[in-house]
Amino acid sequence: MSSTVPPNMEEYSASSTLIPFPTPLPLLRQPIPVSQPDDPSLGPFTLAFKTPQSFTQSFTSCQSQITHQCESGSRVGCSISASNKCKPIWWKPLIGLSSSDFKQREVCEEVEMEKCFRESKIKCASFAKEKCVGVFKEARVAVDWRNGDRRSVGKLVWLATLMESEGMGFEFLRSGAAVTSYRGWELLGDSLDVDIKG
Repeated sequence: MSSTVPPNMEEYSASSTLIPFPTPLPLLRQPIPVSQPDDPSLGPFTLAFKTPQSFTQSFTSCQSQITHQCESGSRVGCSISASNKCKPIWWKPLIGLSSSDFKQREVCEEVEMEKCFRESKIKCASFAKEKCVGVFKEARVAVDWRNGDRRSVGKLVWLATLMESEGMGFEFLRSGAAVTSYRGWELLGDSLDVDIKG
């Protein structure tokens, strides 16, 4: 007669049997109806940032992350470069290195490291800007008609001019053909020293 072992109830508890999944990240962009100038063959919707603020935050985050990764790699490269530049002459270790030799090498490496990393930071910032502008210049930002987006006024003027020249009425706006977004380069502006409109 075999004895039955009572089940360990801990193995069936919620903490043991449920697998938690990480909370999904909110979408950076949302689908909006396409505008009149858009290519209708691409579909009725396009992805756009909800607000200019979300666009700017994403652009800044892009630059920050790329710059950080670039500087991390540069720090390693500069360390190796400084070590190679400041190592003693090949025959010096054969006759023995003094404490002053080690001190001199340490000072040399600090100077070379600082110089190399200073130059790398400038290059990394330029590299990050170039990469992010290349992606974000064509990104779309939804026009906020209700909250008086300054670009909305320009779009309304453009629409009024178009409607008058084409003899269109308010049916044009009701049909969903109104401008619903603008390109990211309008927000990036002339403050960037790269060719964002090319």
